[in-house]
Amino acid sequence: MQVQNVEKPLYRGTFHCFQSIIKQESAFGLYKGIGSPMMGLTFINALVFGVQGNTLRALGKDTPLNQFLAGSAAGAIQCIICCPMELAKTRMQLQGTGEYKLKTKNYKNSLDCLIKIYRKEGLRGINRGMVSTFIRETPSFGFYFLTYDCMTRYLGCEAEDSYVIPKLLFSGGMSGIVSWLSTYPVDVIKSRLQADGVGGVTQYNGILDCVRKSYHEEGWRVFTRGLTSTLLRAFPVNAATFATVTVFLMYMRSEDNLRECEPGPVIQQPSSL
Repeated sequence: MQVQNVEKPLYRGTFHCFQSIIKQESAFGLYKGIGSPMMGLTFINALVFGVQGNTLRALGKDTPLNQFLAGSAAGAIQCIICCPMELAKTRMQLQGTGEYKLKTKNYKNSLDCLIKIYRKEGLRGINRGMVSTFIRETPSFGFYFLTYDCMTRYLGCEAEDSYVIPKLLFSGGMSGIVSWLSTYPVDVIKSRLQADGVGGVTQYNGILDCVRKSYHEEGWRVFTRGLTSTLLRAFPVNAATFATVTVFLMYMRSEDNLRECEPGPVIQQPSSL
């Protein structure tokens, strides 16, 4: 949705895109590029929650500002994994668009994709879109952890609360939505830069050039391309992520040390990640 040609669009909207992929590429088409997230997300989440927790402890006080700063630090550092991972995912997803059986297969899998890009373009090639990824992830993760902290405090997530799991799920889901909304236009630009050059045609000379050309050709709506599908994904994914991390930390700690299930006190304690 983010990178399709505006003059010859393949998809009219999220649901039409979903239908078309299944019809043209089978249900397996919905999972193109899954190898890259499977390889990278474990490390990304470990890095994000570890850095956030240690940064929060280093800042001393559990305040909304410190939650934002700690989250931003975590978002910035994980870019070193996130950028190559999303580059491979983007290239794999664009490969053979609309084809049931690929006629030309440039990449066997995500790892092969990164290896071929490295051989052709070097380190700069596999880090294509790094600046836009950094601009997107740094404030996004700040809002991510800030929203979760505010939501859990507002909902009163106590360990003995019988509704603690639904509250954690709702808080995590809303955190994901807020974080994506905060920097989504940058994600569109990042996707276009990483997809640029596929098929041998290069359109953009950098972030500003991509912004200028995209706006000139499609107007402001270009910066919301694919937003619906992103938000539909963001809620369940982040609900599961935050709830799992919080419940796991609660389980690993003794009842004597456990008082609240909010991310600040949970993650900033010495025994945390």
